Amino acid sequence: MRRVRDYDAELKALAAKARALKARKVEQLGALVAATGADALDTKTLAGVLLAAVASKDAGTREAWAATGAAFFQRRARKAEGSAGGGRPRARENTGSDKTR
Repeated sequence: MRRVRDYDAELKALAAKARALKARKVEQLGALVAATGADALDTKTLAGVLLAAVASKDAGTREAWAATGAAFFQRRARKAEGSAGGGRPRARENTGSDKTR
């Protein structure tokens, strides 16, 4: 005998997963705004900048923005790698050349 599928439960589970993914995306976008320093802008200015970016049709401008964004994420990745090494600066090695007389 075939097992009966509970379509309502499956739809509820999918809806819950979609809500969780949307909430995660909103959280990540908020973190991006804060990480770039754009949270210092007032909301009208930030909205205007984003609307201008969405409306931009110039491929060269979009490519320049993409390159700037890629560089931003690479800098953040390097900073994260550097801080993963224990979080403390290493002690300088005493070579004897900086002795005072």
